Amino acid sequence: MSCIVTTAQSYKLSVILDSFPPYTSVNTAIFLAGNRNGWNPHANEYQFQKQGSGYRLSIPAEKGLLEFKLTRGSWEQGETGGSGESVGNRRLQINSDTVIHVTVKGWQDHFTKNEKMHTASENVTIVDRFYMPQLKRYRTLRIYLPPGYNKNQKRYPVVYLQDGQNVFDLYTSFAGEWDVDGFMDQTSLPRAIVVAIDNGGDKRLNEYCPYPVKKIPGGEGDRYAAFLVETLKPYVDKQYRTLKSRANTFIAGSSMGGLISFYTALKYPKIFGGVGVFSPSFWVTDNKIYADIKKMGPALNAFIYFYVGMQEGDTMPNDLLKAAQDLAAVSKSRSTVVVRSGRGHNEEAWRKEFPLFYQAVITKKE
Repeated sequence: MSCIVTTAQSYKLSVILDSFPPYTSVNTAIFLAGNRNGWNPHANEYQFQKQGSGYRLSIPAEKGLLEFKLTRGSWEQGETGGSGESVGNRRLQINSDTVIHVTVKGWQDHFTKNEKMHTASENVTIVDRFYMPQLKRYRTLRIYLPPGYNKNQKRYPVVYLQDGQNVFDLYTSFAGEWDVDGFMDQTSLPRAIVVAIDNGGDKRLNEYCPYPVKKIPGGEGDRYAAFLVETLKPYVDKQYRTLKSRANTFIAGSSMGGLISFYTALKYPKIFGGVGVFSPSFWVTDNKIYADIKKMGPALNAFIYFYVGMQEGDTMPNDLLKAAQDLAAVSKSRSTVVVRSGRGHNEEAWRKEFPLFYQAVITKKE
C-alpha cells in the first residue's frame, strides 16, 4: 500500500455571492462549509462579508480540490435548489489565486418539510429525549428491528451509526438518506439491529471530535464515546434481544462521524468487533489520531473497513492511508481499505458503500 504525497501551497480564494433568494433576511450571516473546515456550517473564519447588494468571502486556500456548500449558520439553513431540492457539493480545483461567482437558489428552512416524504421502514422506531449523562443533554435514537423481530426469540448483532437523521429517513436527512433500513429489509445476509444516534446539530463537531484542537477547540468526543459505551450499549442490550459480544457489535459513521467511530473503537477495544470508517475527518485532529493509533492500536483486534473517495480532496485519501498503515504496524486488526475514484464527500457515496461494509463485517465476524 502506498501513500499519496502532496505539497501544500496556499493561494487566495475569493467567493462572491451575487444572487440569493429574495426572502433572505437583510444582513443575514452566510458561511462556507466544506472539506477545508470539517464541514462546519458556522465557522467564523469562513463567514461572508456584505459587499454592496451581495456577499464576498476572501480566504487563503491550499492547492487542491475544494468541496463546499453555503449555509446561514446550520445545515437546516443550508442552500438548496429553487424548489427546495437537495443540491450536490460545489467543487473547485484550486491551482492559483481564484475568484468565483456563485448563486444560491434556495434555503432549506424556507421550504416546509411537507415537501419531503417520510421514507423510513415500518421497522424503524423512535426513542425521543434519550439522556446522555456524560454530556448532560438529550438525543433522539432511531432503532431498526429486523423483520419478524416481534414474532421470534432470536438475538441479533447490533450496528451503531452516527448522524442518525441521515440513516433511515429522507424527511429528516440533510442531503439524502443512507437507506440502511431499505437495505436491511431486503438483504439475504444475516440481519442486525441498527441503532442510529442523531447528531447534536450545532454540537455535532464538538461531540464528534475526540480532542480540543485548533479547528474545534470545544472537542468533547471523549465523553461522547463514553456515552456510546457506558450508557447507550447497556440500554440497547437490556431493551432488545442483542448478541452482546464484541464479535457482534459494530460501529460506523462518515466524515466527523467516521472519526469518532474509529476513535471509540480504539478507546474501547473490547467492545467493538467491526468498524466502518467512511471518509473520516482525521485532518482536523492536529495529528492526534495518529498518536492514538500508536498508543491504543495494539489493544485493538477488530475488522476495520476504511473507505474514502478520490474526489474528497487532496488530503483525505492520504490521511486514511496513513491511518490504515499506522494501524497495521501495531495492531492485529484485519483491515479492508477502499479508495474509489469518482466519489465525493456526500450521503450518496456513503449510501452506496454501507451495504459493502455490512457484507464484509457480518461475514468476517470472529
